[in-house]
Amino acid sequence: MSYMNTLKSNIKYSSSKLVGELTRKNLKIATAESCTGGLLSKYITDVPGSSLVFECGICSYSNHIKEKILGVKAETLKKYTAVSAQVAKEMAHGVRILAKSDIAISTTGYAGPKSFNPNEKVGLVFICIESENLSKIIKLDLHRNINNEREYIRNMTVNKAIIHLMNILANNI
Repeated sequence: MSYMNTLKSNIKYSSSKLVGELTRKNLKIATAESCTGGLLSKYITDVPGSSLVFECGICSYSNHIKEKILGVKAETLKKYTAVSAQVAKEMAHGVRILAKSDIAISTTGYAGPKSFNPNEKVGLVFICIESENLSKIIKLDLHRNINNEREYIRNMTVNKAIIHLMNILANNI
């Protein structure tokens, strides 16, 4: 089995565990995705029974949608760029409030084939996991210079988001 198939298989398994844990704890989740383009929402909603825990997923690929739907401030985008911890945090907060969910996860990054910021490289990703009492930023460097790097970065971002959330849930979010 190729590394990509193994990664996808791991994500499916983790997604199933995540939905089970959210169901057990009676928690609702929402996503705000940029670089993953809805992939996190897809993996979660692929799990039978996910409708018990999944509120919504916003694919906010453009800055316009980040601002208008998620409430990301134009000043934040201008000062830090769309690929930043600050924007990831505002995205997660915006979707959590919009969906009235217990937990939100946001993803933003450069999946490739190039970065739009000359000071940052492909593979730079920020994830934010937010609840009423928590806001955790995860910064990743997923650049590997491999075939299908864009697919790898997007899938690995989803994998890391789920793993981090599972660790948080294990510590009783």
